[in-house]
Amino acid sequence: MSRITDLFRKKGHRVLNVYCTAGYPRLNSTLEVMKALQDNGADMIELGMPYSDPLADGPVIQASGSKALENGMSIATLFGQLKDLRKTIQLPVLLMGYMNPVLQYGFEKFCAAASAAGVDGLILPDLPIYEFETEYGPVIKKYGLDFVFLITPETSPERIAKVDSLSSGFLYAVSSSSTTGKDKDMNDQRAYFEKLHEMRLRNPVLVGFGIKDKNTFETTCKYTNGAIIGTAYIKALENAKDINAATAAFLKPILGA
Repeated sequence: MSRITDLFRKKGHRVLNVYCTAGYPRLNSTLEVMKALQDNGADMIELGMPYSDPLADGPVIQASGSKALENGMSIATLFGQLKDLRKTIQLPVLLMGYMNPVLQYGFEKFCAAASAAGVDGLILPDLPIYEFETEYGPVIKKYGLDFVFLITPETSPERIAKVDSLSSGFLYAVSSSSTTGKDKDMNDQRAYFEKLHEMRLRNPVLVGFGIKDKNTFETTCKYTNGAIIGTAYIKALENAKDINAATAAFLKPILGA
């Protein structure tokens, strides 16, 4: 059983997955940020691999990725930082990024390195279903990694059912068809969330894009298994002198701790 599956079996609801950018705010901040998230109540960590052309990312996450690249972050550097990951981090960890740099690194080499480091799963939004089924999915499975597909309010029920059958770990439900970081009223998406609930999907559902505070977190948790926070946390780290203190100050109001 993967750490992600185990988390949902034990907790089930109100699962908080927090996105952070590898190599941000400083090149060697990666594990420090992950430890701060673990120590202050996050349930799962989505570690973003910076890329020069991140199509789904809003300006804040784009800026964090640009800064990380300026700092010298690369996939090879990241795996160097993650080699002792499991000495300090017990939470499930996913790598989120885009296919181009992964392919440049070598897809099987990437999956092997991720698995060896103790990474639990991958989110690669621009990996199409056909290529996943015919070429890349078997490699991902070979190395024991979960793979998470994204769905949107415009995704047809047939496609939702298809990606639910292919995904493992959870389904990433984008709250609306836009980039990350846009302000949204999660109550406006009630019909979408209820549709997903009524479909009785095989995988748990986490909602991302626009989750930023206690209100948006609590609203999504009424209808789904939890939420993913990214942009708001990156903002909290932007000028942080003490990463743990900034993380605690950010998460405490959301979790009601």
